[in-house]
Amino acid sequence: MKDATLAPTYAHFDYIIIGGGTSGCALAATLSQSANVLVLERGGSPYENPRATDLENFSNTLFNITPDSWSQPFISEDGVYNVRARVLGGESVLNAGFYSRAEEYLVEDAGWDMYEVEASYQWVESKLVFKPDVIGWQSALKDGLLEAGVLPYNGFTLDHLVGTKISGTIFDPAGHRHSAADLLEYANPDTIAVYLHALVHKILFTTEGDQRPRAYGVIYEDADGVFHKAELAKNSMNEVILCAGAIGSPQMLMLSGVGPRVHLEAHGVNPVVLDQPMVGQGMGDNPLNTVFVSSPETVETSLIEVVGITKFDTFIEGFSGLKLPKNHRFFEGVLNETSRSTLAVADFFKSIDFLSNVREIDGWIVNKVDGPVSRGHLELLNTNPDDNPSVTFNYYQEKEDLEKCVKGLKTIIKVISSNAFSSYKYPNATARELLNRMLSLPINLRPRHETAKFNLTQFCIDTVITIWHYHGGCQVGRVVDKNYKVFGIDALRVIDGSTFLKSPGTNPQATVMMLGRYMGQKILRERDAFEENNEDYSIIKDDTNNLSSSSK
Repeated sequence: MKDATLAPTYAHFDYIIIGGGTSGCALAATLSQSANVLVLERGGSPYENPRATDLENFSNTLFNITPDSWSQPFISEDGVYNVRARVLGGESVLNAGFYSRAEEYLVEDAGWDMYEVEASYQWVESKLVFKPDVIGWQSALKDGLLEAGVLPYNGFTLDHLVGTKISGTIFDPAGHRHSAADLLEYANPDTIAVYLHALVHKILFTTEGDQRPRAYGVIYEDADGVFHKAELAKNSMNEVILCAGAIGSPQMLMLSGVGPRVHLEAHGVNPVVLDQPMVGQGMGDNPLNTVFVSSPETVETSLIEVVGITKFDTFIEGFSGLKLPKNHRFFEGVLNETSRSTLAVADFFKSIDFLSNVREIDGWIVNKVDGPVSRGHLELLNTNPDDNPSVTFNYYQEKEDLEKCVKGLKTIIKVISSNAFSSYKYPNATARELLNRMLSLPINLRPRHETAKFNLTQFCIDTVITIWHYHGGCQVGRVVDKNYKVFGIDALRVIDGSTFLKSPGTNPQATVMMLGRYMGQKILRERDAFEENNEDYSIIKDDTNNLSSSSK
């Protein structure tokens, strides 16, 4: 991998992948086995500061939003603070590391081949996934879930099973993270180019007469402000593939002229290549509600290791010993923001020293609503590809999501009140008091209502936060087909979480990485079949000493 300042100003490739994230790395490594691949990642490398990815630095890294950091903040129009990754490996560099596969019905509904899905999961797992050593607080959470009725106990398994289980983690026993970037170790180094700090501005299309638009390349900018052009070599199987995530992929389609015509024209996007009103629609973020539980016992530092998969479609997980900003200015600064722009949030965070101004939260039990049913949308705010678009998730707009939240919170109350968990909460602290304490913390920008103190439905609405599992915007059946090809355009696919109709499993990263591998294998099989009938394909080197692919 190299900085984009070292990239040629012009080059050809078989596949151009926009976004070296959770799916992009798996896809690129796979495609490089039989094709020439370019990966353009707008962020830096996680290997530049390997300690920052260690478990003990989880919070510091997540909340570090200095200009060159890996975490870019945004606040949805719902008033919920969120982040998006800008680093090779994507969200797998920032997340809590929990690894759990998707539901079987989701695999069936997607039309994926079960055998290939299994092989793709195993390909990821052999490189990244470990079995956690569940002790102390996490063990008490596990036993508390069982006592609360989240049954049966399924032991250690990567599969999605109703009940309580221990699942995998991408943190090794020493606490070192293994992100999707590590999957590039599978890549053929002779046929892959990975450029960092490469900000793609637009996808290029041929639009001749009445023919369908066809993607043929991209324009990207390096850190010095120099623009580069990468094009597909002349082979009908070559493609541009968007892997920029649920925020970046619909945004990039719009900036490239694919989206709702009226909206694009209002922002000066020219030309409008395809009027596609579904781009940016169906945005979802699984609502999360949480309880902080102070402990009289010393707790280990742990991220998610255990999950309770309830029969009513919520997932209960927990963290312990986390270091978070202790000064209430952290929350108050967000609350006082009248503008939800990235600039305003960034200015605030610069005033805080995240390495020293921290405190420890003993226990943090969370309830994530599956789905969700509630959906929102994404729109451009400007035409700068590095800026955040406007995102609305409409948390708890649908009654079904709210009902699940209430049931999940009632289960958490049972866990906190259980004998199994009793050593990790103060005897006089009731679960209801712990819930009400959350109402006093400015964890989001939403108004508080007095009724939330005794009404769990209102509590859900008032205290909703994110677990960073947002998805949608380029959904299957609306923007892409079941092969992830963009409707109405040739040589363009989207392969990432923006295509999901719901978040897969308890935590999506396993399936996002699997999808990259799965689709990479499928694309190569299609390519092999094509080349058997077209023997004019070859690999040559161009005069920039970068591998390029072309037809003779």
